Amino acid sequence: MKTYFFLFFSFILSTLYSQEQIAFYFDNNKSDLNKIELAKLNKWIAENKTSKILSITGMTDEVGTSGYNDTLSQKRVTFIFNQIKGKVKIREDFKSISLGEKGAKSKVKAENRKAIIHYLLEKDLAKENEILGIKPKVESNGEIVPIEEVDMHFPVGATLEEKVSLSKPGTLIVLPEIQFYKNSFGIMPISKKSIDELIYIMDKNPNLRIEIQGHICCVTKDHNNLSLERAKQVRRVLVMNSIRQDRVVVKGYGVTKPKFSIPEATEEQAAANRRVEIMILQK
Repeated sequence: MKTYFFLFFSFILSTLYSQEQIAFYFDNNKSDLNKIELAKLNKWIAENKTSKILSITGMTDEVGTSGYNDTLSQKRVTFIFNQIKGKVKIREDFKSISLGEKGAKSKVKAENRKAIIHYLLEKDLAKENEILGIKPKVESNGEIVPIEEVDMHFPVGATLEEKVSLSKPGTLIVLPEIQFYKNSFGIMPISKKSIDELIYIMDKNPNLRIEIQGHICCVTKDHNNLSLERAKQVRRVLVMNSIRQDRVVVKGYGVTKPKFSIPEATEEQAAANRRVEIMILQK
């Protein structure tokens, strides 16, 4: 959990208008909820297992020193976080915001002793980045800056669907099971499971746009644009299975982005260079 002290409370409220929020109120000088508010929190958890939490903001009244109130508001955030952890989805860049008495806007002290959860409902998750105003980083030529799969730190054994769910625009995901016949763009039968999974994910997430990237190995130049033809062939299969072509961009990188230097020292290195990757363009 990241601790994030945000002084401009009015600014954060202005950026959260598209999101849902719910407040839980604390007794004076308490950092845990009373039975009534805890029951309210548990009810919310039960009804929001498919929602996604963006931030939790803690506040206090103006009684006590600023330092004491800052600590108390953070403890309130921590209490709420520990109650929801593992029960409701939490955004990977989740923010813990401690405002202390700076969040006291009401003349009624009891209304200032609270923690607010900001979250998105499941129906809005497809527009998550749009709602949050998040845009992918782009290079000077306008292309999205790629994020290598290893830098995403996906859970060990994560499925393709789980990786896509955890990804943000620019994320690269290797599809090692997609294989082709030698010197050809003919897809081998071993690829079916991986392609079927990709079709399922694209069908389930209608706002998802991807770039299919082809790479080859073992030569110094992609003379016949084989890497591009392989990417195109994967797209053909998706389109044949009712995935709109405008949701799938294709690129062939030949041997310009090898994982290992060419010539490869082992077949394992060659296999790593000879790959299909997808880049998440939009979710």
